[in-house]
Amino acid sequence: MKHEIYLVPPEKYPLLLGSSIYKPKQLYAIGKLPPATVKENDRTDIPIGIAMVGTRRPGANAKLLCKRLVDSLQGTRAVVVSGLAQGIDSFSHEAALDAGIPTVAVLAQGLGTRIEGTRGELAKRILATGGALVSEFEPDEPAYKSNFPARNRIISGMSAATLIVQSKAKGGALLTGEFTRKEGKPLYAIPGDFDNEVASGPNALLNGGLAKPVFIPESLRTVLGFPKTEGLSLQGLSLAGLHLGNDALDLFKHVNGFRKTICELQSEFDFNISQLLTILTELEIAGLAHTDDNFVFQFDGVN
Repeated sequence: MKHEIYLVPPEKYPLLLGSSIYKPKQLYAIGKLPPATVKENDRTDIPIGIAMVGTRRPGANAKLLCKRLVDSLQGTRAVVVSGLAQGIDSFSHEAALDAGIPTVAVLAQGLGTRIEGTRGELAKRILATGGALVSEFEPDEPAYKSNFPARNRIISGMSAATLIVQSKAKGGALLTGEFTRKEGKPLYAIPGDFDNEVASGPNALLNGGLAKPVFIPESLRTVLGFPKTEGLSLQGLSLAGLHLGNDALDLFKHVNGFRKTICELQSEFDFNISQLLTILTELEIAGLAHTDDNFVFQFDGVN
């Protein structure tokens, strides 16, 4: 299927971009854009953009980290917004596609120019699954170095919050975070080892009180304060390529729709505490359970 470039009317700017101080004079798109997020609207079907950004040269565990973060957003209204760069950006888009979560890529080049290598393949996959590519630059404009800060402000402008996954002490991801802070939007960061170069950026933000930490990837949804939409179905999980282990499946079928404490679950099932915590983590990753305090768990999928 051939996707055409089109100019987006200002009133159709996606997510929060239309009300952002970084609203561009023009916006081009390919694919299907999510609708505008109306801040004062309490409807549960309005999408919410979450920016996930970071370094092009991440650590060895970065792909798994992005997957765990994004998987926690299943069953919410999240749209993952990033910049289609190598590294954290691409990992975030890929994780969203694998989890069945909408994703939008903001480019620092015109949409009519060639997207090289694996980035090009990822762009095709985003479009094939109903996502979108956007850019404020004319379709034939190359990716000039000066375009990237402008790209980063669009990522922030579209999103309700920004998460810095991994970044060096200086980098474009930190600039995206600065744009986020200037708009008074929440900024989050993943803490890391003090001697790890790709954790130096997030650690500096956290040390300065400029960002809030996400200590456990599976808690991202709770940290963001995302309400659950209708629970995910087991069939839907299977279609998204996620499969529960037998123990997790058995426990979920028995407690779905209930709130249970750790103690109650221990008394009702023949699992030791280590097994139980592993099962609960599996259900949280799948979007079938959530907790605010790691003691009381709500099970809210659809059998």
